[in-house]
Amino acid sequence: MDELLRQAITALRGMWRRRWLGIIVAWVVGAASVAAVLAIPDKYEASARVFVDTQSILRPLMSGLVTQPNVDQQVMMLSRTLITRPNVEKLIRMADLDLKIQSKADRDALAENLMSALKINNTTRDNIYTITYRDTQPEQAKRVVQSLVSIFVESNLGDARKDTESARKFLDKEIAAYEKKLEEAEARLKEFKLRNLGVQNSDGKDHFSRMAAAGSALEQSRLELREAEQSRDSLRRQLVGEDAPSLLPDASRESIAGVAVPEIDARIDAQQRSLDAMLQRFTDKHPDVVSTRRLIKDLEDQKREEIAARRKAVQANPSSSVSTNPVQQQLKINLSETEATVAALRTRVAEYQSRYDRLKSSVTLMPQIEAEFAQLNRDYEINKRNYEQLVQRRESASMGSEMDNTAGVDFRLIDPPRASPKPVAPNRALFLPLTLLLALAAGVAVTFAASQLRPVFFDARALREACGLPLLGTVSLLPNETTKRNERKDLLRFVAACVTLVGAYGAGLLALFLLSVRNA
Repeated sequence: MDELLRQAITALRGMWRRRWLGIIVAWVVGAASVAAVLAIPDKYEASARVFVDTQSILRPLMSGLVTQPNVDQQVMMLSRTLITRPNVEKLIRMADLDLKIQSKADRDALAENLMSALKINNTTRDNIYTITYRDTQPEQAKRVVQSLVSIFVESNLGDARKDTESARKFLDKEIAAYEKKLEEAEARLKEFKLRNLGVQNSDGKDHFSRMAAAGSALEQSRLELREAEQSRDSLRRQLVGEDAPSLLPDASRESIAGVAVPEIDARIDAQQRSLDAMLQRFTDKHPDVVSTRRLIKDLEDQKREEIAARRKAVQANPSSSVSTNPVQQQLKINLSETEATVAALRTRVAEYQSRYDRLKSSVTLMPQIEAEFAQLNRDYEINKRNYEQLVQRRESASMGSEMDNTAGVDFRLIDPPRASPKPVAPNRALFLPLTLLLALAAGVAVTFAASQLRPVFFDARALREACGLPLLGTVSLLPNETTKRNERKDLLRFVAACVTLVGAYGAGLLALFLLSVRNA
């Protein structure tokens, strides 16, 4: 610590010996920096405030019906990308800044200067944008801000129209492509239906269900055919004589069982049913029961007489017994009807058999046909759904464009472009104290550098450490009154030079303050 303190004291003593060099450098640097500050041209600031109204009553009303972009985000992105090289070149032409430009290098330098000097600040919550620009000429700064405000508004509207038109062209192109795909899918589906017209069914059943239904119908028709054939064979046996004895019994037999006399048999049957009903309610000795039994017996006697009369007639004329027998005629009629039923059922069985055979023969092809039909339907439905969605979105985009034209973004100029009456830069009241500090720092730095370049030894220890030789002794200098008086005068001159430097800066600041107050 003592060594560091000793080195610091040695450095300060060396700088003190070079103090006049430092004060001269401070005066020179101060004068140069003050001249540079005063030479900086005054700059005037032009500004304008724009309010972007993105709220409209139509937007919540049309929510879900039209495509609505994020307008706030679009405007914010536009404000951030507004200061670009094409827009700046357009601004140069609009503000007549290219009148004095002689070369392309000057134009590029002017464009770079504008891109760095133009500022756009905004408050995200309120959508208020402030455009500022500084220039040495207030009218020129005002023209620049006015031109940038115009580009701001026109760029937003132009980009919105361009985006809408691009989206509409893209949708029209995709709709035309999907319309062509849809027509091709419809043609393929139509060709498939015409090619497989025989295997199609309109009741919604698949092939195996239809084949099962055809098999069930075939079995039912076969059963009905067998029943009809059995009935027909029975009628034939009765006609050919197998059951003939039951129609006309032999004379030696008194029984009437199995002999049919339709008129009497019908009356007997009715009385028998009436008797059965009465026996359920009355006893055998009930008068109605006794009367009914007597009537049934009389009818049976009458039937015997009728049979006996027919037998006598047959014995008298055997050849006419069959033709004049009403039972035989009824059997022939029934046989004819049964034959017709059998023929119809055979036709039905043949038709069902043919249908079943066709369905069975095509059972191996149906999975392939159904898979192809499902694929064609799937392709058609996909193309149809995409086509309908594209058409719907095109209509939504058109409605959105009309809504933007009706109630789009509204730009309101809150504060028109205006240039400040007083210069806003440079801030000389701030720069002048900084130049004083710069001058003092330069003087100190020069004295330190001079003391290090040409060092001076102030004690025997420093000399011994520097040369590395033994020191035999030192010779001291005793100053006289003249030397002391000269040193005091030199110190006073140095202090006066420093005070003069600071006082000059103070006077300059006071004059600058009074001048600003007078201009105000």
